[in-house]
This record gives sequence, structure tokens and C-alpha cells, in this order.
Amino acid sequence: MMIDFALVGERMRGLAPEQSIYEACLLRFRPIMMTTMAALLGGLPLALGTGPGSELRRPLGIAIVGGLLLSQFLTLYTTPVIYLYLGKIGDLWRSRGPRHDIEAPALRAAE
Repeated sequence: MMIDFALVGERMRGLAPEQSIYEACLLRFRPIMMTTMAALLGGLPLALGTGPGSELRRPLGIAIVGGLLLSQFLTLYTTPVIYLYLGKIGDLWRSRGPRHDIEAPALRAAE
């Protein structure tokens, strides 16, 4: 979601990549947090439950909660960084442009 909003900000509004991803992070923080928290809270009864059979369900709940916390951390902190670095790599790639120092055989034959 952040990447889509950042790309729209760059393409439609002409924002710099840093400003675009910053605004995208601010706008999409709440929906990202809400969906993750809903899934995380749904896994808490498995992780914290007691009673018959809880020794079989608890590892699943811990894996769900731990995985969601890790993925949330990665989403919020690494996505903007990766977006900016890939943008810089794309700019370098585009600045190289097509190579004009090699002549095509068809052009030499036409001369």
C-alpha cells in the first residue's frame, strides 16, 4: 500500500521520492496497523490459552503473533528504505541510457 501511494505521489503530483514515501507512510500507517492488530489479536487466544489441548495450540499462536510482529516491523521500517534505494538504482540505470558507441551492422551497410 505504501509503494502504490508513493508512486502515485511521484507520478501524478511530481513529488520527490523522499517526500512521496514519507507521505505514503503517514497516510497508510493506520490501515496497516489496523489489519495487523486485528490478525494479531485473533492469534492471542491461541498463544495465551490454557486448558485441555493448549500445549498443541500454543506453538501455533506464538508463531502467528511472532510472525505478525516481525512482518510489521519489516513493513514499517524497511519498505521505505528499499523503495528509496531501488529508486536510486533505477535513476542510475536510466542515466546510463542506450549505448551509442556501438554501430549496428544495418547502419554500416547503409553508408
